[in-house]
Amino acid sequence: MLSVSARQAIRAEFSFDPRAPLIVCVEFGVEGGPRALWRIGRDLLRQGLRSRSGVGDIQIWPSNPENRATAWLQLTSGDMAALFELPIPPLSEWLDHTYALVPAGHELSGVDWDVTTTDLLAG
Repeated sequence: MLSVSARQAIRAEFSFDPRAPLIVCVEFGVEGGPRALWRIGRDLLRQGLRSRSGVGDIQIWPSNPENRATAWLQLTSGDMAALFELPIPPLSEWLDHTYALVPAGHELSGVDWDVTTTDLLAG
């Protein structure tokens, strides 16, 4: 969304890696223009489809809580901000698929905490 009266379609490609299940990557781009990659918390994105979610650089909320057809995604970096309108039904279906791959609460079950702790302490 460029302004209240001006909108431009932008391609947004969502990806999920079960090896990094806490985040969703979103690559935004316009044809012939630059691309931007954002990493968004998977739970933040899911909650934002139902109610206001996030603070600071990433915020998402349903545009109309009764209708739930679209959601607003606001991304901020420095003094720049971008506002995107996302269709909720296909995004919600895609997110459900990610939770089928890695259920909520099991995101860190594959972490070897002894190795991780040793690596952290070793610097």
